[in-house]
Amino acid sequence: MGVLLNILEQGLLFSLVAIAVYITYKILDFPDMSVDGTFPMGAAISAALLVQGVNPWISIIAAAIGGGIAGGITGFLHVKFKIDNLMAGILMMIGLYSINLRIMGKANVPLFNVPNLFKSAAPIVIIIVMLAVVKILFDLYMKTKSGFLLMAVGDNEQVVSSLGVNKDLIKILGLVISNALAALAGALTAQYQGFSDVGMGTGTVVMGLAAVIIGSSLFEKISFIKATTLSILGAVIYKAAIALVLKFGLNANDLKLMTAVIVVIALCSNNG
Repeated sequence: MGVLLNILEQGLLFSLVAIAVYITYKILDFPDMSVDGTFPMGAAISAALLVQGVNPWISIIAAAIGGGIAGGITGFLHVKFKIDNLMAGILMMIGLYSINLRIMGKANVPLFNVPNLFKSAAPIVIIIVMLAVVKILFDLYMKTKSGFLLMAVGDNEQVVSSLGVNKDLIKILGLVISNALAALAGALTAQYQGFSDVGMGTGTVVMGLAAVIIGSSLFEKISFIKATTLSILGAVIYKAAIALVLKFGLNANDLKLMTAVIVVIALCSNNG
């Protein structure tokens, strides 16, 4: 029972990243690699503030704001300086590695002896509440004019421009929202696992994409399930698959390889 609860906690926590990746890859059609930098950035900001005695909730809000700013810069590099979207994300990811080291002051910050959200209540309760708030707010946002424009930019930029709307601003807004969610997930993950590490974002985009593809591949025919729910289900299934292969004796050093294999299988099934 404890193992299942742990899988559920990790899956629901990671589903915030899955939703962030869904926004860029599925809605905006923007391969945003900067998530690999904003995820640990959220953890770094939260950890740096926690060790200074700042309220855990405030540290999470600050982390989300920091991630949003980083995402906005990625968008600015793409739309204003005409840097390729993939390259803009890679450049931001590389730059954030040094910035995250600056924020923390060292490569790893332990949080075992500082107050955090998960010491005040059961982790599963806090994770579910946070995820529910994010899901409801995002689903409501996607029903607004701005949300429809966000989807339209990913489908057909020319149509949005013909409506007299600045498509570049819509792109930047989508990247701000996505990376703010990734940083929020990073901040919560740091508090959940009790430390922040500068390398904890490695492979985040690939894992998030795996969760999105798994969810959409398995449940896309169920029309009444929202995309955010598919991302959540995919994240939980992905974490369960990782836990399962570890239980069967896979070396922990091979986790990244297993992630790549899961993504390949998900992509193949998605393509029929």
